Amino acid sequence: MDDFKHYTVMLNEAVDALECKDGKIYVDCTLGGGGHSELILKRISPNGKLISFDIDDEAIAHARERLKDYPNLTIVKSSYTNIKEELKKLGIEKITGGVILDLGASYHQLTKAERGFSFSKDAPLDMRFNMQSDFSAYDVVNTYKEDDLVRIFSEYGEERFSKRIAKKIVEVRKVKPIRTTKELADIIISATPRIKSNIHPATRVFQAIRIEVNNELKNVNFVLHDILDLLDKDGIISVISFHSLEDRIVKQIFKFESQKCRCNEMICKCPPPRIELVNRKPIMASEKEILENPPSRSAKLRVVRAILRIKTWEQRS
Repeated sequence: MDDFKHYTVMLNEAVDALECKDGKIYVDCTLGGGGHSELILKRISPNGKLISFDIDDEAIAHARERLKDYPNLTIVKSSYTNIKEELKKLGIEKITGGVILDLGASYHQLTKAERGFSFSKDAPLDMRFNMQSDFSAYDVVNTYKEDDLVRIFSEYGEERFSKRIAKKIVEVRKVKPIRTTKELADIIISATPRIKSNIHPATRVFQAIRIEVNNELKNVNFVLHDILDLLDKDGIISVISFHSLEDRIVKQIFKFESQKCRCNEMICKCPPPRIELVNRKPIMASEKEILENPPSRSAKLRVVRAILRIKTWEQRS
């Protein structure tokens, strides 16, 4: 029996934004449970093509079964950071339709105890999206220098007690390695003062470690620039992010690439913009969806469209 649990966040909003057309090429960079991919396939069949990426074997197995009736789907077991190389292998030079990214960990990854993402379920410290990777949360917690722990807790978790928590982790691991999510959560609790909050004391640190293990923020930066290189005229990028750090990167790249001038010089020498913003403010999940799936309350959807460079900058100058 398939025990893969997944809730597709902003399903209709994210796919509607792509303005799917039969006959065009689309990419789902984050296949996950296959919800977005399935709706795209329904809208681009029979002649459109969808290439969906994932590095999680469980997600791929589930989605392959769910989407087995769509011959125009290609599932690629690879990180979306390899999008240029993988599309080249498939003979695809341009993404003519659009790209969707649903960033962060999936519901299945977060809730399956043995994956080690959650402090509410005791499990080995893991947090890998790619189970073939040799680097896990265990390595971060037990081998990183105290200053590096402070840095990632502060930058990736925006944790105000980063120094206290990092110091306590280093003290404990000198006696014995920290091996489980419960052990780490208990250390975090013991290192932080009791304050009134609806957020568990370990939430931000666990987020920071997950981001570090999977190189999430750097990967978002890299893939968005690669997608912009691959996107054909009128192609659309639809991105769902779940925390402020991801959203900030998406927002900054989209803003920069859509500006007519980025140099602030008296005589502008900037190349023309590559994209136009479809929505200046992020689209949020509906009240109905938030009631059905509370984690969707933090989701933000940003959409851009590739625009045609009528003349090169050299020709205009």
